[in-house]
Amino acid sequence: MLKETNPKFSRVAVLWNPEIQNLTREFNESQAAARALGLQLQSLEVRGPEDFESAFKAAADRRAGALLVPSGQFFTRHRAKLAELAVKSRLSAIYADREYVEAGCLMSYGPSLADQYRRAAVFVDKILKGTKPADLPVEQPTKFEFVINLKAAKQIGVTIPPNVLARADRVIK
Repeated sequence: MLKETNPKFSRVAVLWNPEIQNLTREFNESQAAARALGLQLQSLEVRGPEDFESAFKAAADRRAGALLVPSGQFFTRHRAKLAELAVKSRLSAIYADREYVEAGCLMSYGPSLADQYRRAAVFVDKILKGTKPADLPVEQPTKFEFVINLKAAKQIGVTIPPNVLARADRVIK
């Protein structure tokens, strides 16, 4: 979606913490997706919030055209700071959770948290009715949501194309 928003960029900076196992997996999966889109990923390792400013500076110095921030509590706790730095750096950024966009970030695409909570309630109901947790199937998310913040787009000087806006589940003005 970032590529459709700005087809000219070729470098995407990725914030990630190599100490968190699922972020390492997400980074590796992002590399495969980037290759398929003809993009070059720039690894920006951050081990704590004190590393955020230097990571954004490195993204700017390396002329990243966009920024990818993976899911997880490590980054979610600091979403307001990440939004501030993305705007300050004028980086188009995509995040996994809509809470980032509500905090001032450009866009998010990821599993619907509301849908995941509803699915969790179904599992709780089954467990309370006697089903053993080990007998329940593992489920992958099936509903995803795409959210765009037009105020953030204006702040960083990005125009969201109509075809991208049309696919958004929610647009914040």
